[in-house]
Amino acid sequence: MNATSNTQTKPLDLVRELGPWAAMSIVVGTMIGTGIFIIPAEMARAAGSVSVVFAAWLVGGALSLFGALAYAELSAALPEAGGEYAFLSRAYGSASGFLFGWMHCIVGSPTSIATIAAGFARFCGFLFPAAAGSIFAVKIPLLFGAAPYDFRFTWAQPVAVAAIVGITTINYLGVRLGGRFQVALTAIKVAVILAVIGIGFWPGRVVHMDFDFHHAAAAASGAGIHSYFSGFLVALVATLWAYDGWNNLPMVGSEIIHPGKNIPRALIGGVATVGVLYMAVTAACFHVLPFDAVAASAHVVSDVITRVLGYGAAAWLTAAMIVCALGALNSSILTNARVDYAMARDGLFFRFVAGVNPKYRTPARALVFQGCFASILALSGTFEELYSLYIFAAWIFYVLAVGAVWVLRRKEPNLPRPYRTWGYPVLPILFVVGSLLVIGDVLAAHPYRCLAGTALTLSGLIFYRHWKETRGDGTPS
Repeated sequence: MNATSNTQTKPLDLVRELGPWAAMSIVVGTMIGTGIFIIPAEMARAAGSVSVVFAAWLVGGALSLFGALAYAELSAALPEAGGEYAFLSRAYGSASGFLFGWMHCIVGSPTSIATIAAGFARFCGFLFPAAAGSIFAVKIPLLFGAAPYDFRFTWAQPVAVAAIVGITTINYLGVRLGGRFQVALTAIKVAVILAVIGIGFWPGRVVHMDFDFHHAAAAASGAGIHSYFSGFLVALVATLWAYDGWNNLPMVGSEIIHPGKNIPRALIGGVATVGVLYMAVTAACFHVLPFDAVAASAHVVSDVITRVLGYGAAAWLTAAMIVCALGALNSSILTNARVDYAMARDGLFFRFVAGVNPKYRTPARALVFQGCFASILALSGTFEELYSLYIFAAWIFYVLAVGAVWVLRRKEPNLPRPYRTWGYPVLPILFVVGSLLVIGDVLAAHPYRCLAGTALTLSGLIFYRHWKETRGDGTPS
């Protein structure tokens, strides 16, 4: 009788239903957002020459690949929900894992989703300009007889919320459904990128690309070396933002089929694929437009398409950007909710977030919590400042996660490792050094935001102590 009771009351687990194509599409789909449509221009303005732009792409891609190699070992050995939360908790203790999860769940995940959804709504506004300018007003009654608050929002805000609700619903109904949707969106997204590359290198176009190695070498010598290196760092930060998202796959590690094989392949193959596509798009931009035109452009890929196909192609490109935004939104919602779920399951987050839907076998409550929080931020329009606080802390946790490879090899030498980091320990060291340079550059540029982000992260220790003592359900630990 007791055995039957224990079986009946055993908490449901997530199921492994994401195959190799779904895993690869999560990596590629998360990394390729809308940034590639504007990043080459920002890099050109910062770098000052084509050679420096491509150097930044190469270095940024290499750093991302080095990080992915380390994450591949960790996620193959520890294929659990939560990604960095699981790695850091195992290597350094539950407090460090909690701090990552706290910052991720409260700021990082909802603001990232709100930002992507806002971009999706903005692109929809390009197709429907009349509606995009509409402003709605809602009167919210207040207590004690005070005058109602007149809350105003634009057409884009409810569209962003609708996108969040729709994609959250798809992932609520099953991880396999969400995975298939991601594969379809990623396939369309890659086709769009390939089309941009093909248009840029269409036969008969005038070649404007000039790598200008002599200019770059002159700038790097003598008094110009400081400005040269500063420009390279700014461009490098832009590339790391474009490459960001490769770390999301381990968050669904407990739902990947044959994780020891499929996670490393998806991480390494996905980062390499995106790196090639990004550099090819950038080369296409410089192939069609002169360097000064690229640097001055607000929407460089739009200008490339317009130069080759005319202004009538603007709607086509906007539709492509909408698909890219949807793909990034789906992969972000699918993966990020697993951190909320893992923390709540371990009693280190709000207990109502824990639990797996018995029918769909998804972290349904975590998805709803994440969707509600992100929708509120999307309506408020205040998410940009919050996300800037998260970026600094996130890169610190990336460094700690890669460092977990060393810690766990010494701490748990017998831990089964289906994949071992290629180039260990040199490549992980290069990732840490490069990341610390980026962190230092961001700190120097935005010291107050970085300090605020650090303070917000550490504030979670107050909740950690309470949840640690009560296991999140009011029961002493």
